[in-house]
Amino acid sequence: MFFRRQSNQVSPLQQAIEQGHLPTCNGVSLTVDELAFYQTHGKRWQPPAKSLWSQLNGAHLSPRKGRGMTFSEVRQYQAGDDVRQIDWRVTARTGKVHTKLFSEERERPVVLFLDLTPSLFSGTKLLLKSVQLCHLASLLCWVAVANKDRVGAVIRTQNRLIELRPSASKGAVYQLLNAIVSAHNHQLEPNTSMSAEQHLTFAQQKPSEVKTQAFDALSNLCRKGSEVVLISDFSTATTQDFDTVKRLSQHNRVRAIQIYDPLEIAECNGKGLQRVQGKADEMTLNMSSDRTRSAIKQAYLNHHSRLQYELASFGIHLSQISSGAPLLQQILERQS
Repeated sequence: MFFRRQSNQVSPLQQAIEQGHLPTCNGVSLTVDELAFYQTHGKRWQPPAKSLWSQLNGAHLSPRKGRGMTFSEVRQYQAGDDVRQIDWRVTARTGKVHTKLFSEERERPVVLFLDLTPSLFSGTKLLLKSVQLCHLASLLCWVAVANKDRVGAVIRTQNRLIELRPSASKGAVYQLLNAIVSAHNHQLEPNTSMSAEQHLTFAQQKPSEVKTQAFDALSNLCRKGSEVVLISDFSTATTQDFDTVKRLSQHNRVRAIQIYDPLEIAECNGKGLQRVQGKADEMTLNMSSDRTRSAIKQAYLNHHSRLQYELASFGIHLSQISSGAPLLQQILERQS
């Protein structure tokens, strides 16, 4: 749902495009050129100077840790070495303090889980949540390739599951972006007939089968030590989903990004009675009522708190991105 604006006003979307915060887009459907816009920003957030994740997490965290570092050698301790890396066994054996050295693990597979189910196809201010999700996915792809990592994806729609194995080539990234655009736009036109080639690419399945198989497909695609990024609104996350994510986190570094719309936290320009689409039915909300706005915001906060708690128990950090502001602008604001 989109609220109407005065005809003589410049729309927030057009303003963001003119300021260079967004590619040329309509906020609803996607094009490959629109997603390719983020290629120029791929080298902008390379660790350790400007880690994209440190911006999303709101803190300057180590860009490479855990399975991202591999043991290199042991040498005698030098002034300035991290005391936490002292090798006490070698120190005891030789009688001299020795330090472990580590090197960055290169070409780490990055696997994106992209949720393009119906709850993401809503928006009240700037973009559909699904469009913002795809913009973020594109940026992550280009950041991964610039960092010489392989990138792949599992794309979940209402009745399709698309798997793309990790690759570091620029051509593979464009193949992934094409798959994202096709899957996204097909959801906007559910009655559009598909070509034979598309039928081969997108295996038709029942929505219930797609939901139960999505995280299993993600597990099969990820080898140990992968970087897994879950991007969704997590509105339909189940206990079974969390169990699969828990297993994934035992052998991979898993991150989660929640996409939300300003309406979900009761931030919107609409006043009076507004018709919105819920999970199952269309409903009318009185957006002039403080009680209504408070109830909407509290429902979202309860859902977010539960999600944050579940993921934190697995050591997974949850970030948030709004569909109501340009992606680059949100990231840069967190940097300042």
